[in-house]
Amino acid sequence: MIELVLEAERAMSFGLLDQAERLYRQASDADPRNAMAVVGLARVAIERGDEDAALALGDRALAIDPDNQAAQRLVERLREIRAHRAGPEPTAPEPAEAPEPLEPLEPAPPAPSEPPPRQSLLRRLFGRR
Repeated sequence: MIELVLEAERAMSFGLLDQAERLYRQASDADPRNAMAVVGLARVAIERGDEDAALALGDRALAIDPDNQAAQRLVERLREIRAHRAGPEPTAPEPAEAPEPLEPLEPAPPAPSEPPPRQSLLRRLFGRR
């Protein structure tokens, strides 16, 4: 069986998905407890963009061999991708806090009691009195 899986791996490395799938399926059919062949089928499904099938095959591989690290990583990664796409869980909005009152920057100058004397435009511009 290992020869079929290795040949399927070579086919995968060259992008020959149909051939790889056929070889992984042969290995899986010949030995239904071959978790590596099932992981290979899951990888083919990923390459074809079928994440649902890949996740189901990954779960199947874990049911066969719970300690299979390739299957563990594959399933974990697919679940992370799904969770990321789903986005964060909606949460209830928190109650709005009352804004803190603003402190005045400087006290306002007192209002003049009588108007300033009239000055000529030149004196006001040049600051002379």
